Amino acid sequence: MADQQAASFNIEKIYVKDISLEVPNAPQVFMQADSPQLDVQVHTAAAHFTDALYEVIVTVTVTAKSGEKTLFLAEVAQAGIFTIANVPAEELDPLLGIGCPTILYPYVREAVSDVVTRAGFPPVLLAPVSFEALYMQRVQEQGAAEQGKIEIAH
Repeated sequence: MADQQAASFNIEKIYVKDISLEVPNAPQVFMQADSPQLDVQVHTAAAHFTDALYEVIVTVTVTAKSGEKTLFLAEVAQAGIFTIANVPAEELDPLLGIGCPTILYPYVREAVSDVVTRAGFPPVLLAPVSFEALYMQRVQEQGAAEQGKIEIAH
């Protein structure tokens, strides 16, 4: 028992990996009084890149439309480098899919709000996200896909 190493988790770096903003119909969009319809999409990704270091990325895409006209499209990929050592394999995937994105989400919310405000629009305040629910949905989809593959193979 004394030989087993304790599990460790550290945040090494949090940074914006990619940020983009498009206002395709400016300046006319600033003359409209309509409230825009927002479409928000959240994606996560994780990769092991060296020793005990992992990069986790939370990407948020916000599209604002008024009717058929796009007011703006903002996308922010917020990333973090995490040191994860001696974590059991069955706990690593949930840590990368739930724990790390939960740490990064407040940063991506701030970056989205900031870039949209700098574009001349009211800030977009993103609602909280349950990364546990997103993770469980992804696990179920992968399970269904694997079952489908097995059934096709028969």
